[in-house]
Amino acid sequence: MLTILPTAVLTLGTLYMLGMTHLEGTPRTLLEGIQWASESITNTGYGHDNHWEHPVMASFVIVTPFIGQFLIFLIFPVLVLPYFEEKFEVRMQHELPPMADTVLFYRYGPAIESLLEEFKRSGSRFVIFEEDLELARNLRDRKYNVVFGKLADDPGALARVKEARAVVTNAGDHANATCTMIVREHGFSGPIYALADEPIYRPPMIQIGATDVFTPAHVLGAAMASRASTRISPPAEGMHLLGTQVGLAEFRVRNGSELAGRRLGDLRLREEYGVSVIGQWREGSFTTTKGPETLIDSGAILVVVGPPLQLEKVGRMAMPIRRDGPIVLAGFGAVGRKVIEMLHDAGENCVVIDLLPGPGVDVVGNVLDNATLARAGVANASAIVLALADDSEAVFATAVVRDQAPEVPLIVRVNRTPNTARIYKAGADFAISQGQVAGQILAYHLLDEQIIPVESRIKFSRQNPGTLVGSHPWHNETLEQTGTKIVAVERSQTVLIEFDDSFRIQANDVLYVCGSLNSLERYQRQFQTGPTATRH
Repeated sequence: MLTILPTAVLTLGTLYMLGMTHLEGTPRTLLEGIQWASESITNTGYGHDNHWEHPVMASFVIVTPFIGQFLIFLIFPVLVLPYFEEKFEVRMQHELPPMADTVLFYRYGPAIESLLEEFKRSGSRFVIFEEDLELARNLRDRKYNVVFGKLADDPGALARVKEARAVVTNAGDHANATCTMIVREHGFSGPIYALADEPIYRPPMIQIGATDVFTPAHVLGAAMASRASTRISPPAEGMHLLGTQVGLAEFRVRNGSELAGRRLGDLRLREEYGVSVIGQWREGSFTTTKGPETLIDSGAILVVVGPPLQLEKVGRMAMPIRRDGPIVLAGFGAVGRKVIEMLHDAGENCVVIDLLPGPGVDVVGNVLDNATLARAGVANASAIVLALADDSEAVFATAVVRDQAPEVPLIVRVNRTPNTARIYKAGADFAISQGQVAGQILAYHLLDEQIIPVESRIKFSRQNPGTLVGSHPWHNETLEQTGTKIVAVERSQTVLIEFDDSFRIQANDVLYVCGSLNSLERYQRQFQTGPTATRH
């Protein structure tokens, strides 16, 4: 740089001096020529020299500023920027820090972003080894403990890995294999969890040293299929205990509905209809109702149990959720194929939408097109699954599908966990990300956290009365606070589902209790009760 610039200014200045002397007939000194050359190269403009008569001189004056631009674009990208990049790289870690009680993540990506946030929230120690410089800078700016390097070129960067608590490989399958072997070569004897693209790599990865191998894309597909199909994941466990006397229904609370924004106690659904609201789904989370002060959210899906005829009456105040008809899937990539595979194994009838024709595709078209949705029959579906590869497209598709099929459950794939809130705002009932399912699996192994939030699993259970003897099945504030509901009482071989104000639970009664697994545990602790044998 110190050579090119002075040489260019001196050469152009000399040529300008000679040109003005012999072509324009207005001699200039060398100093004036150098001044003109510096002004031309830097594009700062000219003083009194702003008009030239000779064509050769005019051409020279025209070309010179372009030479200056060329030099600027040559110097900065080729010389200046690499210099500062090199200086920046020196400031980054290139070797693992002390790794005692620390988890090493090899490469950053969407599959682990939610897990890392959980690590930060819980104060658990971790280090990311990243091979992409720009991404490593970004992670460093976000206050992550990051090491930058090229593992294939410098395997010694992982020399301290033998002190780590665990290793998670999150690169491509071949890079994961390389990392696994290098980690074992450095003497690491702890668990290595690999996130693979294809399940075919699981046996060889375990053979070369991985403790376990997970395929987040396939786990995501399985999670979406279980949300879409009641055959895979029934709405409630143990519903057969009461036969046809008590049913379970789901209702969407529309904006403007007489249920929206009101307290459960003010609605008096139990007293007037004999039904019990177990809980409500809101943005993919299920919460049990806990007493008359529970507020019914607009847009939520209520889970209600009671006599079938009474459930129909309640359905007139809200929008019943469809549970019959085919399951429609849009997006037939790796995740979509796994969804369809599981749905077919469960015996579900499916309709597949994709932009490109191919085996397994039933409707070719854009999911944003109402005509495509009409051909697929989304209005008559039992569930709609959007397994699209782009979150922006998923937001638009969610809004379009929700408008076309407001009563149908809508399950949407999210690629990056931070976009989940936008998908819910667009109208999704369940938005599931690869980072969410991968994070749940890894959190179970690394943070001793449960994989599936059991609060969302609903169960009917036969219980003995315990300390509830002498109480009314419906009028008990302590019972309400547990999140469970007594939906029926068996007395002398007769199952009762309606109770007047004088009814009291007796010691020989059998109670049919409904709630989430967590709320049933709270119920048993509170009333010192337990399940009874199922009657035949």
